[in-house]
Amino acid sequence: MNNDSKQTRVKMTTLAMLTAISCVLVFLTLPYPLFPAFKYDLADIPILIATFSFGPLAGIIVTALASFVQAFILGQDNWIGFVMHMFATGSFVIVAGNIYRLNKTKKGAVIALAAGTVTMAVVMCIANYIMDPLFYGMQKEAVAAMILPAILPFNLSKAGINSIITFFIYKRISKLIHKAQGTPGSH
Repeated sequence: MNNDSKQTRVKMTTLAMLTAISCVLVFLTLPYPLFPAFKYDLADIPILIATFSFGPLAGIIVTALASFVQAFILGQDNWIGFVMHMFATGSFVIVAGNIYRLNKTKKGAVIALAAGTVTMAVVMCIANYIMDPLFYGMQKEAVAAMILPAILPFNLSKAGINSIITFFIYKRISKLIHKAQGTPGSH
């Protein structure tokens, strides 16, 4: 087996494993004391690892697969949850993945994760403002009133926690992935 086919096989296997881990982690939810209506889960961390390891396209693929499985197979959500997860994690992955792809250093990772965190929080404010009235029957004024005290801080903190955890575990996991692929590590 040549090196390219081995790398492709390892990449596909790794992305499948990270998707599966994300699907398992969605069940490990923690209550948010400041935001009782929201729950925190670690499911985006494997997606961020896929993004940093293989680029933003791989991150989007894992996001789509994990969102689909979580929404339609595991019954964690419905199609609205699928769409919202794609907006939230997808926006994070695109921004963070593209920034990190251009600067694979610790500083680049911090910048990428910070930019992804802010992007996700802003995108979710907009998505909630548009989607909540359409699909949950909420008044736009009620959603607008929740943006600053709840939606924005929740998404900033969720993405921020996921970013911090990813930052501290990515290097170790990256070494294993690159060793399996037979390529030099990064970050």
